[in-house]
Amino acid sequence: MQLAWPLIISSGTFAVLNFCDRLFLSWYNEEAFRASLPAGILFFTLVCGFMALAGFTNTFVAQFWGAGDREGCARATAQGILFALLSIPLIMGLVPLGLWMLRISGHGAEVLALEEEYFKILMWSGGGMTMSSALSSFFSGRGKTFVIMNCNIAANGLNILFNYIFIFGKWGFPEMGIAGAGWATVIGAWMSPLLFALLYFSKPVNAAFGTIRNLRFDRRLFSRMIRFGLPAGIHWFFDVAAFTIFVLLVGRMGPIAHIASNIALSINLIAFMPMVGMGMAAAILVGQYLGRKEPENAERMGWLALKVGIGYISFIGVTFLVFPEFYINIFEGNAGGSIPFDELLKTVRVLLVMLAVWGMADATSIILSGALKGAGDTHFVMYFQSSIAWGFLVVGQILIVVVFKLGIYVSWAWTLLYIIILGAGFSLRFRSGRWKGIDLLDRRSDVGEDD
Repeated sequence: MQLAWPLIISSGTFAVLNFCDRLFLSWYNEEAFRASLPAGILFFTLVCGFMALAGFTNTFVAQFWGAGDREGCARATAQGILFALLSIPLIMGLVPLGLWMLRISGHGAEVLALEEEYFKILMWSGGGMTMSSALSSFFSGRGKTFVIMNCNIAANGLNILFNYIFIFGKWGFPEMGIAGAGWATVIGAWMSPLLFALLYFSKPVNAAFGTIRNLRFDRRLFSRMIRFGLPAGIHWFFDVAAFTIFVLLVGRMGPIAHIASNIALSINLIAFMPMVGMGMAAAILVGQYLGRKEPENAERMGWLALKVGIGYISFIGVTFLVFPEFYINIFEGNAGGSIPFDELLKTVRVLLVMLAVWGMADATSIILSGALKGAGDTHFVMYFQSSIAWGFLVVGQILIVVVFKLGIYVSWAWTLLYIIILGAGFSLRFRSGRWKGIDLLDRRSDVGEDD
């Protein structure tokens, strides 16, 4: 918990950020609120693969740190930084693809126009988020999670402040609506890597790790990072892309289904994002113990992280069941202005019941897949989750929404079943112990030495 709780708080700040973003837009007007989730999750879909690959630097740093190789930590981080720089033009090159996907989603013209505006602005933040993933890995991989927490609190706090100022036009700034939410995200996204870079290249860190002299391309280490990190990036992309299709299809069901899903998924951020922090903690500890050649302790850390995560998520799930009106009333504002609030309340209440079950399966999937990635078992994670996401979730959602038009409850129940299957699959894989024999650092070939 000493390692994990700063990561949980750090991930929690992203949950608060996204929650406030959508909350402010729900107060602003209904169309902006409806546009925020599809455009936001599509943006994350196109960027998350780059973030995951750059963030896999974390696993290399953890194993180098466990092996006592300080210079290796800096060399690994340098490869992540170089990859993040290369990713910036690639991310911006995906803008036309994202706009095309929004246009074929079938959303109304007014909402679509706001989605396109928001999406184009958000894409300018993708490079900053990828660079932040790479630089933060130097600290998280060594267990310095307080640094991660403090930098993210500062960057996300600034983002929330500018969200409020730009959306509503406060303190002399013009009222920008959903565009203001996008530009606030861009500012916060680039503030984070700036803070990490100031620390990473500071005199004490440079003296201890040689961060400046090790800022160079290492072909063998870079190629190894791509070999193991690319499956992690592909896994994230296909998983989030499948979920994005679910969100876009829900938007075709009408305003009640669309708004209710936006509210429920925004509320679920409270449960979901801290589990990302626990998954990172599991990956770090599994990586460090494998770096020390202690696979039994690595396995113990994975199961312990899961127990803590399940305890948290169960508590949050109970609040979904006992206090649904509390969560729903926060979004009352203007989001339900054109539809009966009682009908919206009824729909969200049912979705919160599903989320109470969803959370435990989601926690299992996130934490144990993180533990497996910490061991370098990224190919299994990629193949398993991608096949289930597209062979089960996407195919099922198309049949439910487009072909048979069965409604929001069936669509959500199918997604819940998908999450349960993922949790069960990652549990079985972690229990099998096959990940213990992976030689991530290729120590038999002395990957740490210069070519």
